[in-house]
Amino acid sequence: MKRRTLITAVLACAIIVLAIGLWSMARPGQAQVPPKQRASDVPVQVAGAKRVDVPVTLTGLGTAQAYNTVTIKSMVDGPLEKVAFTEGQPVHKGDLLAQIDPRPYQAQLDQARAKKAQDEAQLANARQDLERYGGLAKSGASSRQQFEAQRAQVAQLEAQVRGDQAAIDTAQIKLDYTHITAPIDGRTGIRQIDEGNVVRATDTGGLVTITQLQPISVVFTLPGDSLPEVNREMAHGALTVQAVGRDGKDILDEGKVALVDNQIDTSTGTMRLKATFPNDRLTLWPGQFLNVRLALRSERNVLTIPSPAVQRSPQGLFVYVVKPDMTVEARPLKVGLMDESVAVVEEGLQDGEQVVIAGQYRLQPGSKVNARIADGGDRTVDKGN
Repeated sequence: MKRRTLITAVLACAIIVLAIGLWSMARPGQAQVPPKQRASDVPVQVAGAKRVDVPVTLTGLGTAQAYNTVTIKSMVDGPLEKVAFTEGQPVHKGDLLAQIDPRPYQAQLDQARAKKAQDEAQLANARQDLERYGGLAKSGASSRQQFEAQRAQVAQLEAQVRGDQAAIDTAQIKLDYTHITAPIDGRTGIRQIDEGNVVRATDTGGLVTITQLQPISVVFTLPGDSLPEVNREMAHGALTVQAVGRDGKDILDEGKVALVDNQIDTSTGTMRLKATFPNDRLTLWPGQFLNVRLALRSERNVLTIPSPAVQRSPQGLFVYVVKPDMTVEARPLKVGLMDESVAVVEEGLQDGEQVVIAGQYRLQPGSKVNARIADGGDRTVDKGN
């Protein structure tokens, strides 16, 4: 019993000694840390809230289309004697494109003219006979029936002469069709047939296709729920559109909205619009896919901040505002229009206040910051799709 008590006492002493040793080892390390150590300033990027005019835009996807497209076909049959254009060549209305052998049609025209001359001679003789029969009928030397028969003969020959003139006009048209010209200004495509081949009016392929590139059209889509706003703004005048490259930065051309399609696609919920661009630099080409930016209106003198400054929490939107003592405050915010670059502030900020736009993940209310001002730039609010 005494031995067990002794062992227990020894173990208790050992535990006390071990605890004192551990406490002694830990105490010097604690002594090296000040009671209130100051954390290093958090590096952040800031930008000032400022009032500017902000264009409000809608962005959609579009496809460039030729303003006019014409497939050149022959209206008559015959050998193709001459191709007067080069593939890819700009042409103007009235320029010669091809020549079909005109000789058969010239012969038809000459034959029709000869037939008319023959009938005109008969008509002249019949009119003279009608005058003679008229005089004889008045004197009683000829019957009234002969006079009426001759008058009918004159009328018949007059109709025949008019038919001859129609035949001449038809032959002239066919002859003119052998001389194929460009009906519009545009650019030729790939030639579909070579010289020496026989072309026919029933051929479906055509000789070549001409597309009008200046101006050019772009058909693009926007969400169907944007229709009331678009119609409201179009009532004040034609809306400006920009054709933007696929990178979203390079502005290829600027034009005007020509029309809004008369129905909304029920399968996608989108509406189609057609815009016209001058395409002076030929930066747009039929079949080209584009981003199209439609300018709706301009919000005047609104307070804006870069949209990366806007943070989300369970309580709503907020921003970190840098105070004069270089600490940050989490400020609740009410935002109107916002896209990936710009946010329009409706409530929560004053003009000139600095907000954090980068480095927020290391912040909490009261954090000390080392602020660097971001470069500014033009601001446009894009409502997107």
